[in-house]
Amino acid sequence: MKSSSSRWTLLHARARRTACALICAGFWAPLLAQSGASAAPVPIDYASPDQSVWTTRLQDNGEPDNPLLPVAAALFSKMGIPWRARTYPASRMFSYLQDGTAQFSMLVKAPSLQACCLLSRKPVATAEIRAYRRAGTAPARTREDLAGKQVIAIRGYSYGGLAAYLADPGNRITVHETQAHASAFKMLANARADYLIDYAGPAGEVLAAEPVEGMVYDVLSRQDVHLVLSKNYPNAAQVMQHLEAILATLDVDALMSSSGAAAKGRPASRLPARQK
Repeated sequence: MKSSSSRWTLLHARARRTACALICAGFWAPLLAQSGASAAPVPIDYASPDQSVWTTRLQDNGEPDNPLLPVAAALFSKMGIPWRARTYPASRMFSYLQDGTAQFSMLVKAPSLQACCLLSRKPVATAEIRAYRRAGTAPARTREDLAGKQVIAIRGYSYGGLAAYLADPGNRITVHETQAHASAFKMLANARADYLIDYAGPAGEVLAAEPVEGMVYDVLSRQDVHLVLSKNYPNAAQVMQHLEAILATLDVDALMSSSGAAAKGRPASRLPARQK
């Protein structure tokens, strides 16, 4: 039984590789025929936020360890597109995507991206937003449950639009901001507020390192993360179509789990990183 299972896994992996090869061959052949055999793919700049919703881990250069980088590496490697990755403050990242300075990202659907970018039909991954509380505090399963409460938030996060609700005076929420996930949990443990809003990934890492007795949570929302491609990129609609086809052949969970190792080196196919 074990041998049969191994053969099936091997065949499945080979089928994925074959599918990717056929997808890429089918994509570039007509474009090369139109523009000449010497045509080369235009390099892509992948912009990501400098504050991770996935992890507290940092790379050797101090930038956040983005677990989506291995996914991007697999996509662009199979497409044969040279690329480079760079992190930016969120406002600058959106500005660069809007004016075409950066051509690619993986983000939640945002109204500000609709005019400038194409977004994949299916999500790449999902980020979970949780409301942590001490045992005995009433559950907070919707944002309305936070009205009139004391809430701890991590500075810089929009929480998929929830930050605007927290800041609205009409909701009577007192927000206590802090810079770090670990300090946020210490504040909650010391009863500085009723709830702490945090993403599942960073929160899980903090609590694994420093467990807090009696800490529980409720899921407030799940934010789907999509491929984002600038409409200014050559043949953007076709490129997005093929990126989506390749994405369907990838084991995204396995790639994201490999990000800790990937953070220590960068693929040779990337271009030199542009300075901020």
